[in-house]
Amino acid sequence: MLTNDFNSSIDHWIVWLQEASFNTLCIKPKAAAWSMGQLYLHLINDTCYYIEQIKICLDTNDNKQKEAKPFARQLFLNNGFPDELIKGAPSNALIPQPESKEQLMQAMTWIKIEMNHLAEQIAKSHFTGKTRHPGLGYFNAAEWFRFAEIHLRHHFRQKK
Repeated sequence: MLTNDFNSSIDHWIVWLQEASFNTLCIKPKAAAWSMGQLYLHLINDTCYYIEQIKICLDTNDNKQKEAKPFARQLFLNNGFPDELIKGAPSNALIPQPESKEQLMQAMTWIKIEMNHLAEQIAKSHFTGKTRHPGLGYFNAAEWFRFAEIHLRHHFRQKK
């Protein structure tokens, strides 16, 4: 199920990317807003970070007693972020425009392949370690995987 949900969400992004022109990807709707290309880079960068965290969790029992914060627990219960604007990290303002549409497509395709591979490892792993999300507390490998899908889906609203 996790893999199906993730694949559905990332496929949504991949299909839209296939249809978009590079010029469209670089248009900023407002001076303080991201272009779609910058949004893709945000999704790519964050998901790559989640992949790193999953790999750590798959190889450790460290922090297994630590918990996610209440907001994160609610996010998982609701299977999504609340329908409100969430202010991201200050570093989000530094996201550059993409170099090319191909750069984005290669990264999104790699992420899909890597996450599907990790889903198989999560199903077989005997480790229950957790790593710390910068604002939401501690997640295990399956929670990082699920969070990656929720994050992809959260930005559907921004794309609209």
